[in-house]
Amino acid sequence: MTVAVVICTRLRPAALRDCLCAIAKLRRQPDQLIVVDNSSGDQETENLAREFSASYLIEPEMGLSRARNRGLSASNSEVVAYLDDDALPDSNWLELIIEPFANPQVAVVTGDVIEPELEGKARNPTSHTRLDKTKKQWFEIAAFGGLGIGTNMALRRSACKVPNFFDERLGRGAPYHGMEEHLVFAQLVSHGHCAVHVPAAIVYHSSQNAFNLKRDARSQFAYSILLFSEFPDRRMDLLQFLFRRMRHKPLNWERDAPDPGVIVSSNWRVLLKASLTGALLYFRTRKRKAHNA
Repeated sequence: MTVAVVICTRLRPAALRDCLCAIAKLRRQPDQLIVVDNSSGDQETENLAREFSASYLIEPEMGLSRARNRGLSASNSEVVAYLDDDALPDSNWLELIIEPFANPQVAVVTGDVIEPELEGKARNPTSHTRLDKTKKQWFEIAAFGGLGIGTNMALRRSACKVPNFFDERLGRGAPYHGMEEHLVFAQLVSHGHCAVHVPAAIVYHSSQNAFNLKRDARSQFAYSILLFSEFPDRRMDLLQFLFRRMRHKPLNWERDAPDPGVIVSSNWRVLLKASLTGALLYFRTRKRKAHNA
């Protein structure tokens, strides 16, 4: 099985070098290595890509989903694995994250993302989590952070619509800050594919993106409206999940997300303002989705 590793970066050559050095130490080397520069171009970044025998691509329009789509379109491998430029994969990462793709039903695989200082902590490397439509809560798990995050994920390329698989309204640098990976996880499972989480496929990554309550609450409300529109047959599941969250009911599945429930525990003024601005954000960006389609 062939695999491409795509690194999306923007003017961070020092972090990129560390990432590329870690990739060079992987026991299973990628068949393709692609660096997508989400800027108008940077000579130092290009030189680094050439130094590590990686393809260097420029995606000048701002947005992580645009960079992810650029890398997906440029790959010709069966599996496309993604890393952030400041992520450091464990030496066994690539062979472990592509292993579940031996099952043709599997379209997405994720792994654990842990802080570098937690390296060596006890974990259970044999317990894989499988998610498909037979699981009652599959929609909320896939759509709200129960499968992992885009810092450490791999996709079966044949299951992805190219060139605009990632919704370019979502992700860092886009109107909706984040959630682009959760949307594609939900889309893939909804189409009958299977998702697998492999804890032993580890990527080390520091939490450097500061949580911004106003921005992220607005994005979360807009994202919920988007889900309501995109998944009409799952609207009741979505409303039930949001109602439980608003009542501060504990989840019965582990959520891998940047905020530990800060949004839903905010006071009603914050939530009301976020709901209004989130609705405006959704309606303002609907035409962009139609144009991309």
